[in-house]
Amino acid sequence: MTTAATPIGRINAFVRWVARTPWPVFTLGMLQADIIGALLVLGFLRFGLPPDDRIQLQDLPTFNLAIFLGYLFVSFTVGAYLTLRMLLPVIRWQRRDTLLASTDPTITEIARVRALRMPYYRSVISVSNWFLGSIVFIVASWPVASQSAPVVAVASLLGATATAIIGYLQAERVLRPVAVAALRGGAPMNFRAPGVILRQVLTWVLSTAVPILAIVLALVASRFEILTAPAERLNTPILLLAISALVIGLTGTVLVAMSIADPLRQLRWALSEVQRGNYNAHMQIYDASELGLLQAGFNDMVRDLAERQRLRDLFGRYVGEDVARRALERGTELGGQERDVAVLFVDLVGSTHLASTIPAAEVVSLLNEFFRVVVDSVNRHGGFVNKFQGDAALAIFGAPIEHPDACGAALAASRELHDDLIEVLGQTEFGIGVSSGRAIAGHIGAQARFEYTVIGDPVNEAARLTELAKLEEGHVLASAIAVSGALDQEALCWDVGEIVELRGRVAPTQLARPVRLVSPDQARTRVPSDAQN
Repeated sequence: MTTAATPIGRINAFVRWVARTPWPVFTLGMLQADIIGALLVLGFLRFGLPPDDRIQLQDLPTFNLAIFLGYLFVSFTVGAYLTLRMLLPVIRWQRRDTLLASTDPTITEIARVRALRMPYYRSVISVSNWFLGSIVFIVASWPVASQSAPVVAVASLLGATATAIIGYLQAERVLRPVAVAALRGGAPMNFRAPGVILRQVLTWVLSTAVPILAIVLALVASRFEILTAPAERLNTPILLLAISALVIGLTGTVLVAMSIADPLRQLRWALSEVQRGNYNAHMQIYDASELGLLQAGFNDMVRDLAERQRLRDLFGRYVGEDVARRALERGTELGGQERDVAVLFVDLVGSTHLASTIPAAEVVSLLNEFFRVVVDSVNRHGGFVNKFQGDAALAIFGAPIEHPDACGAALAASRELHDDLIEVLGQTEFGIGVSSGRAIAGHIGAQARFEYTVIGDPVNEAARLTELAKLEEGHVLASAIAVSGALDQEALCWDVGEIVELRGRVAPTQLARPVRLVSPDQARTRVPSDAQN
């Protein structure tokens, strides 16, 4: 039997787990807030009052002092027990060590609500202990402070208020990891954490209302002779209360400011990540207040943006980035407009024979590599691959985005594509045709399903030139009209030749061929660049 299977081993494992949770710090925070509140009250009663009205605690009967100290021990023990009882469902939910805690949604909901309300429960327990403790203290100190009972009551009330608020703000910050886990599936129904306004009000009560009220009550007590010292002898107590107000106010303000600044700082970081294109930026939801709703809203917004970007990328892959961007910016409608375009058509030779002689997976790999080269070359020259047709591709220059030299770009892309395809395809032959002219570019189809394409004589002429180019040694043909429409830098790279009649066209076409092209034999005997280096 292993150590972990024994009761002692399980207890040790549980203790180690608890030590890694915020609950030990939460417990110490409860004790710390009570000690701070007690020191404030005792310091005020011992040093904050005029000498004639100070309560001499050392003169208390031993029995009375023992009763009060016993109450402190019992009250803290009862408070710790009640806190532990309320924490048990939360601890089981965190540990997931029982089937009930991990599968019963009712138990899980109770645990989440209790985890989120623990700062509030802690404040209620603290105020209850202080209320009963004030009564016990007044009774215990009656022999030496019977005349100052109202002062003791008011001081205890103010101390309880300060303790509860400090404890609440501190617990809310310490238990933030627990709140993050509890809010991971959304805020529980009918639960809302204190918002920014309430936190500011609590800070005001702690830093302003409590000390000023103490000063006012001290002056009123002196005026109605509850205190024996005259009002002019209250300068020292008022000064001490003012200093306490400064210290407590600074502490409370810092705690509240941190509870507001932390999520805002995280929001600023997340926004910068989204601006850089990181749609995985995610904010932890601290609570169910306005800040928590802001964090949740930001997460929803980023998820929507990520989904929109994913759809846009997917849309762009199907129809082209330029078409996708234009559709998102301006919308889509059936129809088109007449444009001056250059068309590049490229087609493989004998792909049907290849499909019958080599495995289908190799055919797909060959086609993918072929289309990759086509897309890269066309994109480099500012064109748009409109569609893939089996083993052929249609590229357009000048639509949907205007091009300053559509003909020159199409001709340069065809020459570059020729060299790249020879290196990639090897023995597989191809044909490339380039044409230009007026065509209709727009969305063609039905309202429920359409595509962006170009229709017109240049498309037909480019397809016929491609068929003829398959029989040419250079595998590239263009129309003389396309060459004449290009800038001189590209037009000088082409030789204009004979006039032919292409199948399916009435008007004759004058052919043009590149001046220099790499032949297949030269490509196969070319020395690799790595070998040259």
